[in-house]
Amino acid sequence: MKRDELMWFLRRYKLAVQATVAQDGAPQAAVVGFAVSDEFEIVFDTVETTRKCLNLRADPRIALVIGWDDAITVQLEGVADFPTGPELERIKQCYFAAYPDGRDRLTWPGITHVRVRPTWVRYSDFTQDPQLVEELTVEQLTTG
Repeated sequence: MKRDELMWFLRRYKLAVQATVAQDGAPQAAVVGFAVSDEFEIVFDTVETTRKCLNLRADPRIALVIGWDDAITVQLEGVADFPTGPELERIKQCYFAAYPDGRDRLTWPGITHVRVRPTWVRYSDFTQDPQLVEELTVEQLTTG
């Protein structure tokens, strides 16, 4: 699978299941609306008081599952951060392209935007025989 094919697949979806780890080691998962930047970053918004946000501030490791329909998925692990300045503006524009109503949420107290830079990606297509399962390196994701 090539980078552009993976990007096309991910951009077909609007929801992902994200998983983080709480400070006490407990797992936490939630559904988030996401966008994918041209730099292959996953972007979503949340509120500072959510469990996912508190977890990511303490431990930036995150996992996401995207595209569970039709037995085709992407599993993704990465590192999250909370950009500021020009980088924040750039990722917000990416997010607003997918979620124009995200601009309305800017008035919410504590709204923040999370950027995930993937470190590991697995694409699985269980509709084929034999099944197609491919892992992509960070280099493949960032250079195409």
